[in-house]
Amino acid sequence: MNFGIILSQNQTPIFKYIVWVLGKIMEGIFWLLDKVGIPNIGLAIIIFTIVVNLCMLPLTYKQQKFSKLSQKVNPEINVIRKKYEGKKDQDSQMSMNNEIQAVYGKYGISPTGSCLFLLIQMPILFALYRVIYQMPGYVHKIREAFDPLVGSIAADSKAVELVRSFKNSAMFSKQFDKIDGVKFTLENTIVDCLNRASTSDFETLKAGFSNLSGQIDQTLSLLHRYNNFLGLNIGDTPWYTMRNAFASGAILLGIGAILIPLLAGATQWLNVKLSPQPQNDPNEQSGTMASSMKMMNYFMPLMSIWFCFTLPAGMGLYWIASAVVRGVIMVIMNKKIDKMDFEKLIAKNSVKNEKKIAKRKAQQEKFAAYANMNTKKISSTANSSSSSSSGTNDNRTQYEKRRSDIAKKAGSVSTKDSPTTSSSGGGMMAKANAVKNFNEKNNK
Repeated sequence: MNFGIILSQNQTPIFKYIVWVLGKIMEGIFWLLDKVGIPNIGLAIIIFTIVVNLCMLPLTYKQQKFSKLSQKVNPEINVIRKKYEGKKDQDSQMSMNNEIQAVYGKYGISPTGSCLFLLIQMPILFALYRVIYQMPGYVHKIREAFDPLVGSIAADSKAVELVRSFKNSAMFSKQFDKIDGVKFTLENTIVDCLNRASTSDFETLKAGFSNLSGQIDQTLSLLHRYNNFLGLNIGDTPWYTMRNAFASGAILLGIGAILIPLLAGATQWLNVKLSPQPQNDPNEQSGTMASSMKMMNYFMPLMSIWFCFTLPAGMGLYWIASAVVRGVIMVIMNKKIDKMDFEKLIAKNSVKNEKKIAKRKAQQEKFAAYANMNTKKISSTANSSSSSSSGTNDNRTQYEKRRSDIAKKAGSVSTKDSPTTSSSGGGMMAKANAVKNFNEKNNK
């Protein structure tokens, strides 16, 4: 059967490529488990979590190292800030910033380092969550478990409406309205709904359409084989499993369902304790932020307990596996970092920092020299233009002066030659001829 574009695959630009890569890793893991005879989603999630965390190991090590070094940097930075406390002038602020930057340079870290690590890790973690939450979209073997049930439901409009009415199908209601047979297919939308359907939803579907009971049982049998992890159906929520288990007298199954969210919260709390904690300085703004972070660190494990009660148990299993893997990695890294010779590290980073400062200074000097050269060129052009304009004005003044002198001389000669006709036409003609001769002489 041609599945086309499986709708549960992420289509967000750039982000979808990260999800696609992780989806291929998950499909490869499940394929190997199927080949050895244990196609189990729970085991695949655990292996998948280990593989991805190992791939992120270099980034995790840098983040852990940054956190450890920050514990040594913060006291020195607080001393510098107290030194300039109350000094708000520009020179003092610049001096304080330079000294703080020198401290960061000495330890070879950046004040924005933690943000950078989180910005890189967050897309990967979200993609990891997406793959686990949308397994049929990335693992074809699991997608095939819904056949031929999906085709039979798609052929019956009443069955489609019933699947659409499931509680967890609400998020896909718009997809039903956008069915075009290419990007949005009815079959894939039904798979998305059935992937989130609980066991009770399947029972409701079987009761409403007895002709589909055989296909429903076949699908449930395969899904139970894939989802069964230590007796728990990780496709159901722990809350649903706990209620049914206690109602039917399966006490151990109910306890196992409760343990999933409790272990998720406990392992996350353990991660918080293993992570380097920022020092709380009540006199500093950073101290207030550190207090807020501590509150969040204790609040989040409680939130994870609630989420794991209401989400499929597979998500809780992922949170537990992820927290355990991170905890083991942090213990190993902390031991390695604690053995580091910080004196050698500071000496090494000081040399690097000096080279960076020298390089930055050389670039600034080069830029200043280039700016001065452009300024001189602009000034020279302006002076040249000014001189040219001044010369033109001088020539024009001299021209007018000579013209005036000739006219005066012509008038004087005319007066001497004809004193009785100074106001007559002869005198005016003499002046005009003199000016004409002057113009012709200058135009040649």
